Amino acid sequence: MQFYSDPSKEPDPHSLPDAEVFHCRVESRDDIEDIGSPQYNQAFGMIPGFYYWHCFPGCLPDSMAIGPFETEQEAIDDCRETKWREYQQDRADEYRDEVTS
Repeated sequence: MQFYSDPSKEPDPHSLPDAEVFHCRVESRDDIEDIGSPQYNQAFGMIPGFYYWHCFPGCLPDSMAIGPFETEQEAIDDCRETKWREYQQDRADEYRDEVTS
């Protein structure tokens, strides 16, 4: 399921989701019939659970999968919290640069 890492962008009709959450339940190679399939390449070796990854808005994933989480909502919350921390750090860095210049 695609979602917005910044929920405030959701009402904007020109905005697209920039993250995706998914469930992985593959525990071994035997769980997937076609070893060359994308499902195999994405899932093999991952611990079962919910994962998320960042995407360019409306596009394919642009990061490694992050997880596992017990629930879909925990994965979404972690993504949004991480995004907020990174935003705050970027703002602090910009402020420090302005003050020291």
